[in-house]
Amino acid sequence: MIQDLGSLHFENSYHNVRPTADDRIISMSGGQILLGGEKQDIAFPRFAELSEGDRQGGDFTYLFAIGDDHFFLCRDMEAAGYRYVDTKALRKCGPHSAVYAGLVGMQLARWYEAHRFCGRCGAAMAADERERMMRCPVCGQTEYPKICPCVIVGVIHEGKILVSQYRGGSTDHYALIAGFAEVGETIEETAIREVYEETHLSIKNLRYYKCQPWPYSESLLFGFFAELDGAADIVIEEAELAMAKWVTPEEIFETPDDFSLTNEMLCKFKEEGKRNPKIIETVRGNV
Repeated sequence: MIQDLGSLHFENSYHNVRPTADDRIISMSGGQILLGGEKQDIAFPRFAELSEGDRQGGDFTYLFAIGDDHFFLCRDMEAAGYRYVDTKALRKCGPHSAVYAGLVGMQLARWYEAHRFCGRCGAAMAADERERMMRCPVCGQTEYPKICPCVIVGVIHEGKILVSQYRGGSTDHYALIAGFAEVGETIEETAIREVYEETHLSIKNLRYYKCQPWPYSESLLFGFFAELDGAADIVIEEAELAMAKWVTPEEIFETPDDFSLTNEMLCKFKEEGKRNPKIIETVRGNV
């Protein structure tokens, strides 16, 4: 998946430092990100590639390191050979390290943008010098980056898996049942509740598969497989879903994209289900 960086280490400890010549710059402008290269060879500009005016007058925030590259966030910068593109374009790009840097940089940029002012008293917030945190100098309110826990559930019954498509979403691929955790519930309770709310199906034998950071929705996704418990008749929540149905492994048209947890789970079922109809016993992940 997209966070799998091979031998490269992702280090997200905050440091109150300025960029040096070789450091990478993630510049955001509206909902777009400054990018160079094409398709599987994208890159972010180095600090030395920015104009002298941008280097001197820019407001740079340290983000993280991937391998030997250190990344900084800024806004509305320009560099020769680089252009602004929609962040959705990153999904079809490479290498993984650059794509993941862009996505996590986008997530942090949104967080900084949303916390410029104090939610308690309205005063301008200030960045802390020791950790990634915004502090109100007037009332003392503090804000840390928020991560929203979310579930993805592959419900299996008689050699089939429950797939869906969300209302207003893409019809080019299948989705699994998914949703955010509510206050006061465990992640397992979230999985049970979301399946029932969206399809009126009950589940049992919930098995953890794998998790994935998902910067697009500022989420941490928890993937589960489960068995149907009771009747298989689907009643969709029409405000959420355009459709939901049971499909066999042969009916899944997804191919591995090495990007998302949903895709990996569907492809796992597709391959394992062809060999073993009792797939719920075999689709295990990194417990």
